[in-house]
Amino acid sequence: FLLLSVALWYVGYNAISTWFTTYAEKVWEMSIGTSSRCLTIAMIGAIATYIPAGLIAGKIGRKTTILFSAALLAACFGAAYVYTRFSNSFHWGLYVLFAVVGVAWAAINVNSLPMVVEMCSGADVGKFTGYYYTFSMAAQTITPVVAGYLLSNVSYHALFPYAALFVAGSFITMCFVRHGDSK
Repeated sequence: FLLLSVALWYVGYNAISTWFTTYAEKVWEMSIGTSSRCLTIAMIGAIATYIPAGLIAGKIGRKTTILFSAALLAACFGAAYVYTRFSNSFHWGLYVLFAVVGVAWAAINVNSLPMVVEMCSGADVGKFTGYYYTFSMAAQTITPVVAGYLLSNVSYHALFPYAALFVAGSFITMCFVRHGDSK
């Protein structure tokens, strides 16, 4: 369930990181340079969160931290979708939303690989790290194709629901994880 969760949140997040600038250009008529600022702000939010996310997880647990962050990330993508249904232009308030996206993403990432590694003996760390990267990289390979197909053949407005749905799915599968928390 943990590896499935990893794949699902990477499917959701990578759809945004791959297609957001194209989405913003088509839906909000933004330049690619201006729209990429949102992704930069998300990364700044993530960088500011990496260390605190590890410290917080040390107090409340990795699973709890990841569950809260996955719910927050899905909610951010859902909120972005709702915004796009009522406005066809960019608003600076979305920068705040993208900063929160970065915070949630960092808290998930900082804690997920250690959870996988906690499930194995010291001799198997490389093998379990390989499992983690197989699931995360497979998701990052598949989602640009699937999300791109939806954007081209359904609507550009499918981007945020797609991302929210997969991240919400990771929340559900994460609820079934029973091992890998801080010892």
